[in-house]
Amino acid sequence: MKILLLTQYYPPEIGAPQNRLSELAIRLKQMGDEIVVLTALPNYPHQEIYEGYRGKRKVKEVIEGIEVHRTWIFVRKSSSIFLRLLNYFSFVWSSFWYGWFRLGKFDLIICESPPLFLGITAWLLKKLKGSKLLFNVSDLWPESAEKLGLVTNRMFLKLAGSLERFMYKHSELISGQTQGIVKSISDRFPKKKIFWLRNGVNTNFFDPLKEYEDIRLRLGIDKDKFVIFYGGIIGHAQGLEVILKAASILKDSNIIFVLAGEGPVKEELLKMKETLNLSNVLFISAFKKLEMPAVIKSIDASVIPLKKLDLFLGAIPSKIFESLNMKKPIILGVDGEARELFINTGKCGLYFEPENEKDLAEKIMFLYNDKQLYSNLAENAYDYVFKNFNRDIIAKEFKEFLTN
Repeated sequence: MKILLLTQYYPPEIGAPQNRLSELAIRLKQMGDEIVVLTALPNYPHQEIYEGYRGKRKVKEVIEGIEVHRTWIFVRKSSSIFLRLLNYFSFVWSSFWYGWFRLGKFDLIICESPPLFLGITAWLLKKLKGSKLLFNVSDLWPESAEKLGLVTNRMFLKLAGSLERFMYKHSELISGQTQGIVKSISDRFPKKKIFWLRNGVNTNFFDPLKEYEDIRLRLGIDKDKFVIFYGGIIGHAQGLEVILKAASILKDSNIIFVLAGEGPVKEELLKMKETLNLSNVLFISAFKKLEMPAVIKSIDASVIPLKKLDLFLGAIPSKIFESLNMKKPIILGVDGEARELFINTGKCGLYFEPENEKDLAEKIMFLYNDKQLYSNLAENAYDYVFKNFNRDIIAKEFKEFLTN
């Protein structure tokens, strides 16, 4: 099968969709499919074109055996909704013309959403090239943007909602990253063929038995410190204020908090750290993908928060999987599907009420003080994720879905 993977985000950028899509592409290629990627010039998360790509309108390259075509995208360092829309629609425009004139025909187009608007390119190319379309949904947009208060214009939300329904209606296949996403779409479009393309982990790359650099030495963290780690987007949805508030409660303990990443609220959190005088909180830049196994091997536990919104009852943050496969328990501030899978069923960590810093601080100390509990959760974490969220297994199931 000849497949076009259409996505705004792809390596060398770092992030959940970049990792998930590139590893899926590699596995589909290994199973005999011809994969071509159409994506943007890399710019995420710093919102500036990477060195080596600057000044170019298009680039063709090969990454891990996958043919990757990149087209121009408008990029500005700004949180303005208008400029963000220009960012999205510039790639919609450039990817459509490039895909139409520079790329051949495909049996299947896989389009990653969000951004939802990329569905316009996917639908047009589907019509022009006679392809089937699989719309892969990793976030129920615009619902999430509205509930987070990021978009408030009623007319825009109405138009975006119409586009969302149009894409589901005109896609032969649909996949969703969580059971909650799958259920939401299935309830609205019960006749559609939908697959739970769950996130997972590369169990060969994140191997707890391998020897890695001790990242603590690089960061100057004492060996006796109990390191609580957050790695990822420092954004609105995560509600990372809860970590700093918990750190304030635990000022006099042996706990240190490391937050690695970039995002729109990082400056606010840095000011909050200064205001609270938190010497036990360390903000650092995002690590490269190749460093992440060493990073996770060097920490004691990962904290994974989201804001307390019904919207997130179906959310499963991707950072869960790497930590668990490296035998690191999670302290999870996400209710709903994630809690059921990884706390209640998998017994992989401890749950705290979202946005409740007292509960978070208590759970951290509980994990710190009970060594047997820590050991049990660590072993459960590895066993559960290796068996249920192994990317090799997920790719095989996805391949069967495509061919049946």
